[in-house]
Amino acid sequence: MSDISELEGRITAALDRIRRGVEAQGSGGDADLQTALDEERAANAAFEERVQLLKERQDGQVAALTDQVATQKAQMQALDTELQRLRAATAQMREVNTQLRQAVTEGLAPELVDAAVAAEIEALEAQRAADVAEITAILAELKPLVEEGAHAAG
Repeated sequence: MSDISELEGRITAALDRIRRGVEAQGSGGDADLQTALDEERAANAAFEERVQLLKERQDGQVAALTDQVATQKAQMQALDTELQRLRAATAQMREVNTQLRQAVTEGLAPELVDAAVAAEIEALEAQRAADVAEITAILAELKPLVEEGAHAAG
């Protein structure tokens, strides 16, 4: 019987050692698992931060492009207005010049000469305003390119 008691004691001791080993592995495994989870959470937080920064930068670029489109639209509107003014002044000048030619062939009328000169001056002013609007639009397009080149070089 003492053999049985001795074997029972040895089995109990072995089971205790196994239990302690499993517990040690389990707690160590939990610590390793917790460390892995913490590292994953940190990586996810860093990734989310990078995504947020990229989104903010993209939103800024979209806003800048939206502003640029609005500015260009306004410039094109101004250019269109000046071109229509130029077309109207040119048409008026042609009409007055036609009347002036008729008046010259029939006898000169001073008021037609004044009207022709006034129409020509208006056409020249409209042409100048159209040129200014076009140059403004061109400069607005070139300015970001020049600034970008200056930033890249400097």
